[in-house]
Amino acid sequence: MVDFSHTNELKEAQFSYVDLRDARIVESDLSGAVMRAVEVSGMEIDAPWLVHGKPLLVNGVDVVPFVEAELNRRFAGRADRRAETPEGLGTAWSAVERAWADTIHRVATMPAGTVEVSVAGEWSFVQTLRHLVLATDIWLGQAVLALEQPFHPLGLPWRGAEDTDFDLSVFTVETPAYADVLEARAGRVAMVRDFIAAVTPEELATPRRNPWSPTRPETTLSCLQVMLEEEWEHLRFAVRDLDAIESSAKGSSG
Repeated sequence: MVDFSHTNELKEAQFSYVDLRDARIVESDLSGAVMRAVEVSGMEIDAPWLVHGKPLLVNGVDVVPFVEAELNRRFAGRADRRAETPEGLGTAWSAVERAWADTIHRVATMPAGTVEVSVAGEWSFVQTLRHLVLATDIWLGQAVLALEQPFHPLGLPWRGAEDTDFDLSVFTVETPAYADVLEARAGRVAMVRDFIAAVTPEELATPRRNPWSPTRPETTLSCLQVMLEEEWEHLRFAVRDLDAIESSAKGSSG
């Protein structure tokens, strides 16, 4: 298999009469790409920032609104993730908590070891929970609360973090027990719940420092909205992979 990684040599490239069946494109920029007379049977696209970009046209039809509507139908409460008031944020976070509680319960009914299973190289369920611990620490603990040391040692940084100047020394290099991850996650979920319960409209408008781009303006509200986006997107990933694990198990037993 030919591997193109960390390159911009294919930008504005022309592909004609090329067989790209079963190709896997990960964390790459396809903005503005044009496909004409292409066979897309079985093609799968996962774009977490789909709604924030330009239209995605399929045969001249912008499919983004349809995708958004379907995801909101599948995940009750997802539509509230851009709430702007303390009350609305409380409702939105409660929906997140219920959705994750249901998913954690689902995992508990699946075969032992399911939480450690990676599907197609994606994060396992337990790794996803660890990453959400980190997301809370970055966007609430660091950006909003400005804690001197906001990071839980069980948090899981993103892939490629080792190639940045992000300090990884606080994070464990050992594989933690699932029970410990659940405890850390529950603590961070409660921290967000308590913060939202006490926040005022004035505090929501308070300017904050973007943890990745200091010149980009943020507010307490925008930081909380980022967290809600993270929660729903990673839940979608987790449910997708749990479905795949169950489907694979049924296929093997059949």
